[in-house]
Amino acid sequence: MKLRLIATAADRALLDSAGETRTLRWIMAVMLFLTVLAGAFGLGALAAAATLDRQLAGKLTVQIVEANARDREAAAARALAALRRAPMVTSATPVDRAALATLLRPWLGADGADPDLPIPAMIDVQLRTPDAAPVVMAALRRVAPAARIDRYEAWMSPVARFMRTMVALAAALVMVMAAATATVVVLAARAGLDAHRETIAMLHLLGTTDAQIARLFQRRIALETLYGGLAGTVLALVLVAAIGGEIAGLGAELVSGVRFALRDWAALIALPLVFALLATLAARFSVERVLGRIL
Repeated sequence: MKLRLIATAADRALLDSAGETRTLRWIMAVMLFLTVLAGAFGLGALAAAATLDRQLAGKLTVQIVEANARDREAAAARALAALRRAPMVTSATPVDRAALATLLRPWLGADGADPDLPIPAMIDVQLRTPDAAPVVMAALRRVAPAARIDRYEAWMSPVARFMRTMVALAAALVMVMAAATATVVVLAARAGLDAHRETIAMLHLLGTTDAQIARLFQRRIALETLYGGLAGTVLALVLVAAIGGEIAGLGAELVSGVRFALRDWAALIALPLVFALLATLAARFSVERVLGRIL
């Protein structure tokens, strides 16, 4: 099937006698504006999920809960030594008591810095691979049976599931917008056929085929879709860039990793081209089907 987007002056004169397809330009601008925003939202959620996985993969927190300060420090020292000897452990860092007191200040106030307060000893652990967690946990329990071990993946998994759900939702929105675009194009093509019925009948008498008439409509609709889509895409990308700047200024560890790669920007920029191709195919199919049935 031949898809040619450059229309001749005669083609434009034929189709410019009615303004149905020109309305399509503004509709497509709105459609692509919303589609690009949905796509950017999905790509941002995907980047956040990847950042979350990267930050939490193979991380453990070890807590030594013991009321007696001497026993607590001794158990923490044994656990730290065992972790640092383990070949599967990249790093094992004890958390400073002052840092823990700072974290507890919103709940305990100034009492969080009381040296007599039995704050658990904590150790941050980074493993070489997430699969090493069971082996390291078993070795740790042999030297500190009372140690509590928290895996970051366990308590952050709901957040990861939420991010994946948002990615799926964004993909579904893009698909819905693509289906809506095809529907609008079909309606515009049929409206154009009704407006040019007499002209089309005359072209048939002159020997013009249905395929040639369909090409006239598909070129016009493709161009209007492309022009409107580019306008909507530019506006959406400006908004996405502005929101990205605001997110970068938040300083939050999770959202700081939400940065679009070059392929993400390329995917968003390609959306108006994809929608123009979709509009072209939908217009050709619709026009040929209608012409074969009523003319």
